[in-house]
Amino acid sequence: MAQQLDAQESKPQERNILKALGPGLVTGASDDDPSGIATYSQAGAAFGYGLLWTLLFTYPLMGAIQEVAARIGRVTGRGIAGNLRRFYPPWLLYLVVGLLLVANIINIGADLGAMGAAAKLLLGGPALLYTAVFAFVSLTLEVFVPYHRYAGLLKWLTLALFIYVVAAFAVQVPWGEALKNTVVPSLRWDPGYLAMIVAVLGTTISPYLFFWQASTEVEELRQEPADQPLKHAPEQAPAQFWRIKADTYLGMGVSNLIAWFIMLTTAATLHAAGKTEIRSAAEAAAALEPVAGPFAKFLFAAGVIGTGLLAVPVLAGSAAYGLGEALRWPTGLERKPLKARGFYSIIALATLVGLAINFTPINPIEALIWAAVINGLVAVPVMVLMMLLTSSPKVMGEFTLSPRLKILGWLATWLWCWLPSVFSAPGGSEMITCFWYRKQRAQDERAAGDEIGLRQAYFCVTSSLQLPAAS
Repeated sequence: MAQQLDAQESKPQERNILKALGPGLVTGASDDDPSGIATYSQAGAAFGYGLLWTLLFTYPLMGAIQEVAARIGRVTGRGIAGNLRRFYPPWLLYLVVGLLLVANIINIGADLGAMGAAAKLLLGGPALLYTAVFAFVSLTLEVFVPYHRYAGLLKWLTLALFIYVVAAFAVQVPWGEALKNTVVPSLRWDPGYLAMIVAVLGTTISPYLFFWQASTEVEELRQEPADQPLKHAPEQAPAQFWRIKADTYLGMGVSNLIAWFIMLTTAATLHAAGKTEIRSAAEAAAALEPVAGPFAKFLFAAGVIGTGLLAVPVLAGSAAYGLGEALRWPTGLERKPLKARGFYSIIALATLVGLAINFTPINPIEALIWAAVINGLVAVPVMVLMMLLTSSPKVMGEFTLSPRLKILGWLATWLWCWLPSVFSAPGGSEMITCFWYRKQRAQDERAAGDEIGLRQAYFCVTSSLQLPAAS
């Protein structure tokens, strides 16, 4: 059946690609949040064009694992947490969802802080005031605008990402060298370089993306009265799987393309000018001005704000979907606030606690390190669980994964589990120790060094976890 569906999906049919765009596009675009921008900026500043190839390399794997997440929602009519609740022990469900909630809150705080810093860079004034304004705007829209309208707004916000394309063309780029480094990997057995590869890989795959896309597929399902979970309406499968594939791969393509342009811009300007340390997206924007002019700075900072307005509601929403489904609460952005009090309370809590982090002595960048730790703990187990769920006829009925998705999905899972430990030659402990020494030596390297080192450590932890099959 899986092979037949793949064949049906590949037949040339008259499709409306614009109508197909939805959860996959928003999910991919939200991956380029201010925290991700900081990682890509640091990669370009530190290593020039040498890491551009990683974004081409990760694209098919990122697309495949997100397609798996989308299929869970569309086939079963439930999100990831809803399926974990049905087929796995409660302790595993609550552990995964609890870690997701904590990591998302910290990420929200870091992203809001970056947006406030970017607004200060453009307008002057107090960054904390802008941070609070962005938090309340995001929260108000997510709570009071129904999903069928809010989804359209999020799709329009994805256009903010293309600011980084404009920024790249506003500076001098050696396009031949950049394109060569994109298609021809230039591996260097240097701890910093290898660790940055791990950081880029970890940035492109985050658990909140899985939960958001699966649950918004369920939201899309509820928008059309004639649509049913594919387990109960198999005749809808070819059209829906085509839509999911087009939406997901285009969304992930946009995500990696924008990341490529961010890395390209900082490589062509900051790295070329000898500035190789970037601690935040706002610092990257400020650093661009003396080497590329005020227009490039303006574009970069404006992009941080636009991407943050897209990412913050996705982070808060994915946490609410996860915890709400785990607790069997009514969930969904289409529901009125009074009809889903628990769901919207989680969104409000996540956003406001993330905002509060910026008003405490807690360093948002240091907090982001721990968010990376938690994401590293959660990502690989969730990927394994997703692959087990979608390989089980009890969960998916006749729509278990095709060979193509099984190969790519397990390859992505294995790679994210195994690659960091291989790249930490001669061993993971040496890589981690290296970055801990850097922390002791220079506090201002915290964002660049420790996050990478800690991400490495916790990817290694996840590789030892053993998870049961869906039962």
